[in-house]
Amino acid sequence: MLSLKQQTSLEQRLSPQQIQYQKLLQENTLGLEQRIKNELEINPFLEIEMEDYVEEERAAETTESEDEIGPLDSEKEETEELLDPDSEFSAEDFMNDEEYFDDVSAYQTTEQQQQPYSASRDSLSDHLLSQLHLIDLEEDLVQLGEEIIGNLDEDGYLDQELPAILKELEIFHDVIIPLEKAEALLKRMQTFDPIGIAARTLQECLLIQIHNMHLDEYYSFLAEKLLTSYFEDFSHKRYDALMQKMNLTEDTLRKMLHLIQTLNPKPGEGNIDLDQLNQITPDFIVERDGDEFKIILNDKSLPTLSINRTYLELLKKDKGKKKLNPVQKSSYSFMKEKFESARWFIACIEQRRNTMMKVMRTIFEKQYEFFEKGAKYLHPMIYKDIADEINMDISTISRVVSGKFVQSVQGVHELKYFFSEGLATDSGEEIANKHIKELIKEMIEGEGKRSPLSDDKIASMLNKQGIHIARRTVAKYREALRIPVARLRKTL
Repeated sequence: MLSLKQQTSLEQRLSPQQIQYQKLLQENTLGLEQRIKNELEINPFLEIEMEDYVEEERAAETTESEDEIGPLDSEKEETEELLDPDSEFSAEDFMNDEEYFDDVSAYQTTEQQQQPYSASRDSLSDHLLSQLHLIDLEEDLVQLGEEIIGNLDEDGYLDQELPAILKELEIFHDVIIPLEKAEALLKRMQTFDPIGIAARTLQECLLIQIHNMHLDEYYSFLAEKLLTSYFEDFSHKRYDALMQKMNLTEDTLRKMLHLIQTLNPKPGEGNIDLDQLNQITPDFIVERDGDEFKIILNDKSLPTLSINRTYLELLKKDKGKKKLNPVQKSSYSFMKEKFESARWFIACIEQRRNTMMKVMRTIFEKQYEFFEKGAKYLHPMIYKDIADEINMDISTISRVVSGKFVQSVQGVHELKYFFSEGLATDSGEEIANKHIKELIKEMIEGEGKRSPLSDDKIASMLNKQGIHIARRTVAKYREALRIPVARLRKTL
């Protein structure tokens, strides 16, 4: 039997302002700069402070606490009367209930997530299209060339079969091109800059370069023969078999291999399209100052925001009127909404800055030896270690760390780099897995090139140092370092 029942429950939901703060916290410096530009365009109450006004305000704020929100404090008394009592907030409001942030039902917003932007430059596709359009071709072949360029992967290889591309042209564009003509166009395009582009295999890519580059004639002939008839032996570095099959001396084989190594196996690499190009701008800079270190939030490119005084006066004027007609009421509601949005936006940026610095300072303190001595001194650390230290939620740490970079004397590292699990050693201490990767890298760099170290041998050497690790774990770490297996590292 069906029945109706009333039930009372308490649920916490993030306010729109809290969600805005969380989104700003996720942005890196470039993304935040773009968000600020967009907000300036849509909110008339926001403006960029003039330099002389900034200096004036900073001088007036010398007695204020560093934890106070700066840009709005000077105007708080004259503006707080415009806000309803329930619209006030405290800094702690930003930190509560972060688990609801990812819940779509918590707050529906039409605001689009902004993507980090990068410096403009010609993409590989544009570079190839410009070369294609310089050739005197029939219209259908131009269309085929454009389709070929559109099907290149990030390394510059054609990742779809030519007959499949021709079939798509026939079905969707009613263009019919014989396979022989398509092959002829592809071969012509493979000589575009960079040479070897649109190859279908590594073997084809290397042969194209040998045919079209001015290389030593004798060794080019031998290299072509090797790549055509003995490619499997070459790819597996079976040098003894190659010398025997091709009747070569060790010196001749070495010179021939050196010629092949000058070729480019990934002609598309380094020519990434704009939507794939991410410009890394460090969000933090850690620099040495004598015997000490300084941590700097790299936000100098961000403008200082303030409330537009002209619009503020208009809002106060409407507030003081006893009666408003419908048009004035609508105007007042709009201006009040934009004013509150501007206040929150500036407060969110300041709170973001404080949170970012707290997290980075704690990471620096826990990984001080890394910044002092290098990667071998990285300690095991997880998000919870930072969250417990500064009394924040783990999800806050995750948002601060994601997509943010720090520049130091040790190079540029993503903040995620400093977090890793550890392995126990015979001495009882924990050692970070990134430290183990550095040890594996050092061992491989110091190995004999004629007899490289196997994964079993590396595991055995680490076990002798008190680090108990399995061969499969060594293999996993080696692959993460993009180091090939021992037989592929063997050289003459």
